[in-house]
Amino acid sequence: MKDQIDELTLLLLYLTSFKDDYGLGEAQRSWKGYPFESLNELSKNNLILDSKRSKSVYLTDDGIEEAKKLIKKYHIK
Repeated sequence: MKDQIDELTLLLLYLTSFKDDYGLGEAQRSWKGYPFESLNELSKNNLILDSKRSKSVYLTDDGIEEAKKLIKKYHIK
C-alpha cells in the first residue's frame, strides 16, 4: 500500500502544482502538505526536489512525466 500512497502523493503534488518563475526559468512547484515519508521517498527517487527549510517542493521532469502516466493509470481527466 505504501507504493500507492507514494503514487497518489506525486499525483496530488502534480495536480495542485503551479508554475513558478525562479529567475532562470519556470518550474512546477507544489506545497508540501503531504506525509513526510512519501515526500522523502519521492525525493530519493528524484521525482521531486525537496528543501527541508521550504514549505514547497519542485517537481522534476521525471516527476512530471511519472505524474502524467499516473493520470492515465487512475483514469483522471
